[in-house]
Amino acid sequence: MTGAGAGHPAGREERSAEGAALLVVGDVITDVVARHRGPLAAGTDTAASIRTVPGGAGANVACWAAHRGAAEVRLLGRVGADAAAWHERELAAHGVCPQLVVDPRAPTGTVICLVDRDASAERTFLTDSGASLRLEPADWSDALLDGVARLHLSGYLLFSEPGRALVTVALEAARARGVPVSLDPASAGFLTELGVERFLALVEGVDVLLPSRDEACLLTGLADAADAAAELSLRIPLVVAKQGREGALVARAGKVCARVPAVPATPRDTTGAGDAFTGTFLGALLAGAGPEAAAEEGCRAGARAVERVGGRPPLPG
Repeated sequence: MTGAGAGHPAGREERSAEGAALLVVGDVITDVVARHRGPLAAGTDTAASIRTVPGGAGANVACWAAHRGAAEVRLLGRVGADAAAWHERELAAHGVCPQLVVDPRAPTGTVICLVDRDASAERTFLTDSGASLRLEPADWSDALLDGVARLHLSGYLLFSEPGRALVTVALEAARARGVPVSLDPASAGFLTELGVERFLALVEGVDVLLPSRDEACLLTGLADAADAAAELSLRIPLVVAKQGREGALVARAGKVCARVPAVPATPRDTTGAGDAFTGTFLGALLAGAGPEAAAEEGCRAGARAVERVGGRPPLPG
């Protein structure tokens, strides 16, 4: 429980012995979603519908994996005392086992999502990562991998020095146990600041990379998403490039081996659509699906996600 004390993981759960669990390490964020129509009116008011919802790429992925039916999903994240209990309740309600570290100094990260209510429902993020950027190696325990079949790392971890150090520790621990690791680059903007070569060096040893179209192109310098996915798959065994309304690409060994079509949807809010894809994809892999079938499920989840406000699936029941 979050009451375990500042700076310590909350609520260690009983570990599965069957090796069927998914461990997600990443960000837990409070999203303030403001849906407006048309351009923002500078210097004055713009009417909007505003909701505060739980979010964070890592947390969203964990919730969608649990929604897919993964037997056990654990999430290691760092939050402030201001919203720790709320986030723990929300994660547990979605079937996720939260392992939340309560930061004694920093508040929970907050993202303001400005969503244009016109046809595209595209969004712009204003991000204060708060406590999530302070997740560090001291928050890690190799026991987190007990019973784990897959480890997923949120790319947001790579945008702080403590997070990069944690990625290195987690990757080494997973390799030692033979646990496959996936990673979602998370943000083309932050990726540009980090630098492509630095990113590629940090993710060496990852088994599955799940970039967006923009991230794949940025990481390779190639304008075509298929070429970019194929190029990345020469460095990482499996690359699944998410393309929004154009579906997804699955690439291995320098070739695109599947083009998965998108599922038609009427978007309300595209926040978290990529997380929905990733969480569902990983849940499907855990259940024994192949990459193409898992990507098809991911596309269906992405379509459901854009028809909802916020980045989480509906609560069970």
